[in-house]
Amino acid sequence: MPVISDLEQINQTFRNPVLTIGNFDGVHKGHLSLFDLTKKRAAAINGQSVVITFDPHPIKVMKPGNGPPLITLTEQKLELITAAGMDIIFCLPFTRQFASISAQDFIQDILVNKIGIKEIVVGYDYSFGARREGGIELLERMGKALHFQVHVVPPVYVENILVSSTSIRTLVQEGKLHEAKKLLGRDYQVGGTVVKGKNRGGRLLGYPTANLALIDELVPKKGVYVVKVLVEGRTYDGVTNVGYNPTFGDGALSVETHILNFQGNLLGKQIRIKFIERLRDEKTFRSVEDLVAQIERDIVQATEILTA
Repeated sequence: MPVISDLEQINQTFRNPVLTIGNFDGVHKGHLSLFDLTKKRAAAINGQSVVITFDPHPIKVMKPGNGPPLITLTEQKLELITAAGMDIIFCLPFTRQFASISAQDFIQDILVNKIGIKEIVVGYDYSFGARREGGIELLERMGKALHFQVHVVPPVYVENILVSSTSIRTLVQEGKLHEAKKLLGRDYQVGGTVVKGKNRGGRLLGYPTANLALIDELVPKKGVYVVKVLVEGRTYDGVTNVGYNPTFGDGALSVETHILNFQGNLLGKQIRIKFIERLRDEKTFRSVEDLVAQIERDIVQATEILTA
């Protein structure tokens, strides 16, 4: 089913819809627990599982320029929600006008009148409506009056760490990709378009690199990483440097990837990089020869990790 982006597009009656709602940045294990209960409840009443999310993230509208970097931009977020097996996805435009809707009107006009919810699944800390005035207590009170059930999912912990977008953001920014994967349920990845770089990788160093113009906001800590690279439906092993190329004094942040055993021109193509493990800090080398020797060691170590 296509993603519904306009409430006025609704031209059908949903079958016993069970709904969950949120920003779902990261689509992490906490979010997946909401989806799982939503699908379970929908199956129990012969209904459809429904999710509402927003584009852009509300913080981009309410606090422009002050929000944290997003873990997943909208396209990837919707891909992940679809992969989670939800029946119906609403991705609603978030505007200041939308933000001004009262919590009571949101429940009555949108959830009940337009979608016709039978049950709703929310996280333990869910709040909504103008000035975030609505919460679980209001949902439960209006649920009794309007005949829908409310289910509250408790916090999810992995190894005593609360699964949250904030926790994942922190781990990625610290370069702790293995720990972030535990909370996400998958490898953290970034995507973008391969652009022309300084042409040093192949010409000067003997190791051609794909220079990525990022579309994602959250970038791991500077350093060298073992990665998997997704290119046109195929996956390759690789080594990625996130940093400023201090040996050459470039000064601009770059994400450059050497793809192992790959031949071809990637310029202008979309690729995704899955971060597997951090190898080392970025550092300045005394000579090009020293840098090449280190790259050779990085590739050997990456190959050992990926074939273990």
